[in-house]
Amino acid sequence: MPPNAQSLLTESMAWMDTFYDSDSGYLYDIEGSAALRHETRSSAWYALGLLAQNNTNEAEHIITNIIGAQFKDPSLQWYGDYQKYPEEPEVGSEAYPASIYDSWDPNWRGFIGTTFVVMLEEFPDRISEAVQELMLASLFNATVGDSYRVGGVDDDNLYPSYSNPALMRAFVSGWTGRRLGDQNMTDAGEHYAQEIIDLFVRHNTLSEFNSGTYTGVSIFGLLLWCKYLPAGDSVMSEYGPKMLRDTWSAVAQLWHPGMKNMAGPWDRAYGYDMNRYVSVMGLWMWTLVGKEQSSLIKKPQVMSHSADWAWSPLIAVLADFHATLLPDGILGSLTRFSGEHTFEAQAYYPPYDYASRNITTWLSENVTIGAESYNETVVGGPSTSQESFNPAVVQWKTGTEIGFISVYPTERSLDVHVAPWRLDLSYPEGNASSIFTLVVSAFADGRTVRGWDDVEGLDVKVSGSVNMTPSLSFAGQMGGRSKPLRDFEFWNFTYAMPDGFQGVPRLSLEFSK
Repeated sequence: MPPNAQSLLTESMAWMDTFYDSDSGYLYDIEGSAALRHETRSSAWYALGLLAQNNTNEAEHIITNIIGAQFKDPSLQWYGDYQKYPEEPEVGSEAYPASIYDSWDPNWRGFIGTTFVVMLEEFPDRISEAVQELMLASLFNATVGDSYRVGGVDDDNLYPSYSNPALMRAFVSGWTGRRLGDQNMTDAGEHYAQEIIDLFVRHNTLSEFNSGTYTGVSIFGLLLWCKYLPAGDSVMSEYGPKMLRDTWSAVAQLWHPGMKNMAGPWDRAYGYDMNRYVSVMGLWMWTLVGKEQSSLIKKPQVMSHSADWAWSPLIAVLADFHATLLPDGILGSLTRFSGEHTFEAQAYYPPYDYASRNITTWLSENVTIGAESYNETVVGGPSTSQESFNPAVVQWKTGTEIGFISVYPTERSLDVHVAPWRLDLSYPEGNASSIFTLVVSAFADGRTVRGWDDVEGLDVKVSGSVNMTPSLSFAGQMGGRSKPLRDFEFWNFTYAMPDGFQGVPRLSLEFSK
């Protein structure tokens, strides 16, 4: 492995070693809050790391455990999926009703299935024939089970636009079909991949755009398309390299090396500052530019969302091949800020988007402003999560940390205008009951914020059709009017409309340093 990939594998495996329960053949839940329950998905990733370290016996122990607990009743919606943890009751029983993404997670077919494929491709000489046969049978079941998924049916949301699991679904079906000589399965993967490709080439962007976590997973999926499917016999191997390069070209424009963050907007985010939560993109950055220039701190295990550090064996194993597919000259832009610039793009996520989203991001040495205009069927974007959908984001260097302002979505549609030092927001379908809610960072010095003058490192001036006196509250771990979001404490500035308001609700923010 290249040195950066080797250090990622070595450090992450040393961390996961401390969670491994050799008696059970599973990792303990690495969130550390599960009273010694175990966890399946991270155990699969750990097993890959063990194979990379030539620890075959323990890897096979884990693999056989995971496959033994795979759901095997074809009449159930979760057929071919994998347990979330071995101690859980029977999914769908009276005491433990089936709840998609809770008691069972359909995406785990993809997460674990792709991991099995990487194991079989990279380390076949370290896996016994008997266990390889088990893995192939498991992949067949997982692929058939994944074919049960239809967006909009039975509470499932898997459409070709749901980029990260869609890419994995197409790949596992195409790979498994070829390996087992099942033409129907092969064709199903190819046809689904074509739907993803048709959507991508509309704007040369992923539908699930600019996520510190899920762009990283989509890059993983695209690498599988590129590396493990036969050239000349798959639309995935044909289009995968271009899709990967286009994705990285956008990332390179949005990545701010000085802030170690991807500037907003973020379709789905697990935090507001990548220096404080573990993101899969941060892991890719580690392999490309080194740990110190990535967003990972010295001890990633103390960062929020630390469970995603368990992705590291997959990232490390694919790192060398990944580097051969990057656009020319990209490493320079990932290590040195290229200067003030504006990035524009579009993305489309049917059936949730009525029209393509228009994205504009302005980046300068010390401040970034990024936002997207959208008109969608639901509040909170396709994941229906007001917490993770960040349609307008400002970040800046305070001097000691990264400050942030993020728009908390409260409407199905938003129009934005981004310019140097300015962000304009309006609700085209808004009315007198509309509000603009801004999630504003808390600061390391523990300062009490009583207004914009107390925000550290950035001057903010507000104008618009709103009542100029906001409702201001704190969301704290130990108190305040509300709870933190994604573990981040914040100040809530909410602007309502004045009495008797008529017209289009508008809010403008002007910034200076």
